[in-house]
Amino acid sequence: MSKKTWDKSRLPSRHVTIGPDRAPHRSYYYAMGLGQEEIDQPFVGVATCWNEAAPCNIALSRQAQSVKKGVIEAHGTPREFTTITVTDGIAMGHQGMKSSLVSREVIADSVELTVRGHGYDALVGLAGCDKSLPGMMMAMLRLNVPSVFMYGGSILPGRFQGRDVTVVDVFEAVGQHAAGNMSDADLFALECVACPSAGACGGQFTANTMATVSEAIGLALPGSAGSPAPYEDRDRYAVLSGQAVMALVEKNLRPRDICTREAFENAAVIVGATGGSTNAALHLPAMANEAGIRFTLDDVAAIMRKTPYIADLKPGGKYLAFDVYKVGGIPVIIKSLLDAGLLHGDCMTVTGKTLAENHADVVFPHDQDVIFPVSRALSKSGGVVGLKGNLAPDSAIVKVAGLAEQRFTGTALCFDCEEDAFAAVQARAYKKGDVIIIRYEGPKGGPGMREMLSTTAAIYGQGMGEHVALVTDGRFSGGTRGFCVGHVGPEAAVGGPIALVQNGDIITLDAIAGTIHVDVTDAELAARRAAWKPRPTNYNSGAIWRFAQNVGPAHLGALTHPGAAAETHCFADL
Repeated sequence: MSKKTWDKSRLPSRHVTIGPDRAPHRSYYYAMGLGQEEIDQPFVGVATCWNEAAPCNIALSRQAQSVKKGVIEAHGTPREFTTITVTDGIAMGHQGMKSSLVSREVIADSVELTVRGHGYDALVGLAGCDKSLPGMMMAMLRLNVPSVFMYGGSILPGRFQGRDVTVVDVFEAVGQHAAGNMSDADLFALECVACPSAGACGGQFTANTMATVSEAIGLALPGSAGSPAPYEDRDRYAVLSGQAVMALVEKNLRPRDICTREAFENAAVIVGATGGSTNAALHLPAMANEAGIRFTLDDVAAIMRKTPYIADLKPGGKYLAFDVYKVGGIPVIIKSLLDAGLLHGDCMTVTGKTLAENHADVVFPHDQDVIFPVSRALSKSGGVVGLKGNLAPDSAIVKVAGLAEQRFTGTALCFDCEEDAFAAVQARAYKKGDVIIIRYEGPKGGPGMREMLSTTAAIYGQGMGEHVALVTDGRFSGGTRGFCVGHVGPEAAVGGPIALVQNGDIITLDAIAGTIHVDVTDAELAARRAAWKPRPTNYNSGAIWRFAQNVGPAHLGALTHPGAAAETHCFADL
């Protein structure tokens, strides 16, 4: 391999590698087996969320070794490190879920601190589970060093009684079991086969939604998010990602050059077009904040409302991420949207080419029914809709992909935490026509804005998914289906209207008109507000307490810091 000479005079690693006064720093690198040539090259952080917490993460270490190979081949010096994840499938349905959204901030913070502390010049980030994807991309935008994101890949589908299954089927089976419609033996058999490999949950849930975003927004190589975690094709993309980041160092092409306002609009389009997770409306604003762009839930929802729904994916549809991969992957979705003029094709990407240039030669496959051309869209409006009204003056959001009825009127049945709601569902202590309210689960009040998949899946498993609605200031798994409204703001903990709802109040949800209304007069709501008192919390120290002190409202992304708009310097320019 021929030697390449790098000018490090403007790279962050000059602070730890150049000049006589950095001899102590270099001694550490010699201790780890590096030579002078490697020390003189750009340092590339290779960050993963590898751990043994869940299948989402266990393939990431393997893929990181291939990234390092690509960096070395392109005359860079890789420095591997890991950060945490909290895996929602295991945190779900108990107090552990309060850690999930907080982990997004910890991931971004820990990657930032590692890169800052050691003066790395570039970053390749690999992530597998829900919050780790936006967390890693937030760090890239915050640091603004040349960066490439790579998804760790989805899990292979399980097979049960002749059909493909995911972990969401297991959550719904809990409801079927509670209703007496599934035996102990069948429940056990399902749990044993639902998750047959490494990789993140297989539907268009949050992980695959944000993986789709990574390609559409331009931070990932085209096609890199598609192949399942166990496939060796992932290692090929990992090598290419390592090579690509070195090309970005040469060009000084940075994440904020790529993730413009138009790129975030592209991201919202592809979430709507694929019936993606409502969590994208939380993560896209948070990512945009790192680039100094104000991009709210309202912005996301407005784009989704005019975006056709073209991918028939679970939980609202029939197919899994593996099926998307088999028909050509995310580039096919992007190609369909580009051909219809629904994406900004001139946005720059990590290839050094525009989105349109990357997909110019993609041929849309017509002999399949997983992804549709826009001319034959499943529906004219995207899979996710924003709501506003006297119950949610700031905002709320609902996934309508696969939803048969988009209007619902019913009577409120109120719970002040998810555990109480889940217990009532398991006991069948609710009825058709109820609007189940779960409050004090917002970003500040939870604290941590828990997902409600255990409850929503149990309702669906009991056959009641079409007969009740659920409204919360918390959020939902990307695997949730049914008329489930989340991100209601202002949240209950700050005295939002959801805190004032009483059992029996009539609530009307209208995803077509985009409204959410409680049939209570303004005078009555004012009287209830005057009598309302904040609820105490058990989280009065530690990371979750710290999150609660700093976090802002959900419609702005549950932000914990001002972002690039308040910067007086950027790490990459230090």
